[in-house]
Amino acid sequence: MMKSVDVLNLDHVSKSFPATGQGGEPIQILEDVSLSIQRATSTAITGQSGSGKSTLLQISAGLLSADTGNIKFEGKDLPGMNDEQRSRLRSRSMGFIFQNSLLLDDFTALENVKISAMIAQSSEHVALKKALDMLKLVGLGDRLDHKSDQLSGGERQRVAIARALVNEPSVIFADEPTGSLDEHNAQLVEDLLFSLVEDREVALMLITHNLNFAGRCNLIYRLHNRHVEVRS
Repeated sequence: MMKSVDVLNLDHVSKSFPATGQGGEPIQILEDVSLSIQRATSTAITGQSGSGKSTLLQISAGLLSADTGNIKFEGKDLPGMNDEQRSRLRSRSMGFIFQNSLLLDDFTALENVKISAMIAQSSEHVALKKALDMLKLVGLGDRLDHKSDQLSGGERQRVAIARALVNEPSVIFADEPTGSLDEHNAQLVEDLLFSLVEDREVALMLITHNLNFAGRCNLIYRLHNRHVEVRS
């Protein structure tokens, strides 16, 4: 097992959004949040709806700017990068899984994964091999040519996991990845994610309402009143 090292560091991060009405006070979502995400480690972010979990994920991935504080990804200053640099970093070093798989409907499972590798500048030949390997890894070697509407919900999420892994990221950002699945498929996806943390030594940042799912992580943070509290 690789020695755990920090991949992502948030240092005193705060974020607010403008008020919806004229003259209103800005809505503070995050205040003085500091946390670290380590390689080969799973970290859960829990909290009530509207507590800022998804906002925290978006800031961590450079999809949203913080008002104050600093974010370092693999030792690099994320806010100091321009849009192109952040986009390149995301395509090569970050994987994303959402509640809905967000697959391209007109593409096969293989094409959905391959295109992610090509966006990260892999040649078509290399991207094809990577996509094949990842789909076999998640147990979909026999579903390569099936389009999204020919796959079950659990299979679509496994394609999404393969897509998130195809560029060998340092971190997988997973936002309610089992929220739309039945219990059986949710368990399969959970088991797969944790096996990937261990076997491929990727970091997992998990956003979830499911405390049983969160409880399987190495570290749990709870977002409450704009702050993070360590649960375990």
